[in-house]
Amino acid sequence: MTTLVWTTGVYVLAALAEIAGCFAFWTWLRANGSILWLIPGLASLVLFAFLLTRADVAFAGRAYAAYGGIYIGASLVWLWVIEGQVPTRWDIVGAVVCAIGMGIILAGSIAESQ
Repeated sequence: MTTLVWTTGVYVLAALAEIAGCFAFWTWLRANGSILWLIPGLASLVLFAFLLTRADVAFAGRAYAAYGGIYIGASLVWLWVIEGQVPTRWDIVGAVVCAIGMGIILAGSIAESQ
């Protein structure tokens, strides 16, 4: 159980770093922000990549696949909290389905490694 909690925590932090980094690029390119947005954007994306390697999963592809469920949920929280757009019921249903998939991937990976 500790491995699942650790990995989920790492995924949450990685998702926040990735979304923040991508949002910085979005602000620069789509919202006519200053090129200086690239500095925190690049730093956030480097942090994201580092954090994702801390996930306690044996194979990179499996780590990325399971991470997707957390990323989707975190993106919808970002949409709501940062961008002020309330997720639709379809957003929520889709995120729940993805989170279930993430749980299956992680639980199976942990069970097989023990």
